[in-house]
This record gives sequence, structure tokens and C-alpha cells, in this order.
Amino acid sequence: MNEENETFVTEFVLVGHLSLLNYPKLFFTLLLMFYLISQVGNALIISLVKLDSRLHTPMYFFLCNLSLVEIFYTSVTFPTILSVSLARVKWLSVGSCLLQICFFHFLGAVECLLLTVMAYDRYVAICRPLHYRTMMSGTVCMSLAVTCWLSGFFNFLALILLTSRLRFCGAKTIANFFCDIPPLFKLACGDISINKVMLTVGDILVGILPCLLIVISYAWIISTILKIHSSQGRKKVFSTCASHLTVVCIFFSTSLLIYMKPSSSYFSDWEELLSLVYTVLTPMLNPLIYSLRNNEVKAALKKVFSSKISSECIRRLT
Repeated sequence: MNEENETFVTEFVLVGHLSLLNYPKLFFTLLLMFYLISQVGNALIISLVKLDSRLHTPMYFFLCNLSLVEIFYTSVTFPTILSVSLARVKWLSVGSCLLQICFFHFLGAVECLLLTVMAYDRYVAICRPLHYRTMMSGTVCMSLAVTCWLSGFFNFLALILLTSRLRFCGAKTIANFFCDIPPLFKLACGDISINKVMLTVGDILVGILPCLLIVISYAWIISTILKIHSSQGRKKVFSTCASHLTVVCIFFSTSLLIYMKPSSSYFSDWEELLSLVYTVLTPMLNPLIYSLRNNEVKAALKKVFSSKISSECIRRLT
């Protein structure tokens, strides 16, 4: 095959096939609502941690980083998702598609690593409480956060190198709401075995390994909790990590189902739905889960809103 045919495809067309697209305006409205809730909720988490000194702890420092990731994470794909949901199709240049993939997986890798670090924070707090201040000092927390972001950046660079090797000829339809690696590989022509090997290595380093470390952390945490004699004490200790565990289960279960499944010749409806879950629902649920299941966040919310109401009343009276 000559070079001209190999580089023929310069644009992809994203096509959604979900039955929900039979009601495009309703689907678009729901997606837009989810996006706004996600952005406002994550921005609110960051603001609360900044305003309430009681939340100036390692756990909430990492939560702020996670919320910041979610804000960027959804913004990378949502304009494309909204376009496909309303018009059913979206034309995107090959370069824009590949760049979307790189940024999407950069932020996804950072999120995986931050969730792992947060699991380690809960392990130290519950299993090594006497050493918590030393093991999770400000310097250590900053170093762990920087490591997460730098690791995601290296993943970004690796993806740029991998995707720049891809050539596309013939088919140009992506059966998904945004550009992602599994459906894109199905359109590539030529040998992509190196890409698949490197992608597998990346999945192990920023997907399976972090997931394994989280499982180990919670195995130690559960073992420690079970040693507490009081049922009330066990419940109180477990409540400190319930929000994080819920977020971990939602994020890893959906993402691993997409990226760890055997490849097939098509991208099915349920895979489209799963891809929407971890790009749309998970970022929206994170701030809600941390707000509704976390007493400290709820207390901070009450404090901030009550102080604002009081300030407004005083202002009107004067």
C-alpha cells in the first residue's frame, strides 16, 4: 500500500448508536446538566477545603487535586460528547482526535494514581495512626501529588509517541461519543503490535498496579477495623474511608471493563454506555459522594453557607 493511501484519512466521524439518541434534545439536556453539576460540585469541593481550616489535612489536599483533575477531565471530552448527542455525528480531524486521546489518558492516569495515594493515606491514618503526622507530612503530600501529575505527564508523552505512528486508511467512522484508543485501533492500518504492547504496559503501570495497591491497602484497613471490639468504633473508622472506596469502585470497575477486555472488531452499545459512565457520571458523582457521605464536608458546607447568610443579614440590617 502506498503512502498516499496510508495517509488518506484526515478526519474521523464520531457516531453514537445508543437508543437514547432517539431523544436528542432530552439526552443533550441530561448530559449538559451532568456536566454543570460535575463542574460546580468539584469547584465547590476545592473552595470548601480552601475556606475551612478543619479540612486542611492530607486527605482533603488530595481530594482537591482529584477535583481539579475531574474539572479538566470532563472538559476534554464533553464538547465532543454534547455535539454527538445533539447531532448524532461529529466530524473531527485526526490530529484533534489524537490530542483528545492524549489529554484524556493523561488526566485519567493522574486520577488513578491520586486514588491510590488517597488509599495509602487512609491506610496510614487507620493502621499507623501514631506515625500519621510524620508519614503524611506536608512535604510528603506535596511530593506524592507532584509524582502523580508527573507520571500522568510521562504517560501523555508516551501516548503522543505511540499515536503519532498510527496511519489510517479506508474506514473513518468511530462508534463512540468521543475519541478513545480501543475504537481508534480498529481503524488503524499497518502493524500496530508495538502500540498494543506499549498500551498494555501503560495499562499495567497506571491501571492494574494502582488497583492492586488499593486492594492491598484496603485489605490492611479492613483487617485493622475488624480488630476493633466496638461495633460503633468499627463503623466510625470505616466511615472515614467509605467515600473514597465508593469512588474507587465506580471508577476502576468501569474503566477496567473498557480497557482490559479482549479486543473485538466492533465497539458495542454497552461499551459506549460504559465509556459515558466513566467520563460523564463518575466525575459528577465524586463531589456528591464526598459531600453526602462525609460528615466533615457536610459540616464545612453548613459553616460556609450559614456564615454567608449571616453576613447578608447583617449587611441588610446596616
